[in-house]
Amino acid sequence: MRALINNFAASLGLTLTAQQTDSLLLYADLVWEKKAFLNLTSVSAKEEIISRHICDGVAGAAYLAARMAAGKKSFSLADMGAGAGYIGLTCAVCLPQASVVLVESLQRRCSFLNWTVLKIGLKNVTVLNNRLGQQPVGVFDVVTERAMGRLNDILPLVSAALKEGGVFAAYQSTPDEARAETLQRLSLRQETPYAYTLPKETKQRFLAVFSSEMKSAL
Repeated sequence: MRALINNFAASLGLTLTAQQTDSLLLYADLVWEKKAFLNLTSVSAKEEIISRHICDGVAGAAYLAARMAAGKKSFSLADMGAGAGYIGLTCAVCLPQASVVLVESLQRRCSFLNWTVLKIGLKNVTVLNNRLGQQPVGVFDVVTERAMGRLNDILPLVSAALKEGGVFAAYQSTPDEARAETLQRLSLRQETPYAYTLPKETKQRFLAVFSSEMKSAL
């Protein structure tokens, strides 16, 4: 499983340290331990937690590592609807320069996330028990989401959490385009999607990427 993670990350241009790989393997162990009790995943083998879920987070981390390399040395990231943390926690492990907030509405999953953060020893993660759209969660350089619903329904909720010039990355099984009027109203620009293929799969997956346009100074 170590080789699976490292080889996949390397294929996307992301190099992981031995400690980072150890942290991701420990994370998979923790998910496996609590998966039935907390309904964290339906997979039948621990390796699938890595190949199907954690590697999804690695793909996002690889994209953000390349994207942010020419910009900020440190940045803030919010993972909306964090669930078991597959995207946000994985990004926190792979991107120590990111300050990560995991936004999750279910208290028991927040408890799992806090427990996992302590077990792994992550210092760059905060867990926020909140439902997106009901209360402000702050503003961030990067926002991610996976499996929260239809793109055009999510964008109005997410845009309020983006800083000017920020980036929103939405996980998709097939590429989708937002409505032009929605993008204009929210001052967002849709970019070319980021495509990747998970280990043991042949079908491409995508990150739909949006940037928050800078407002002109008066």
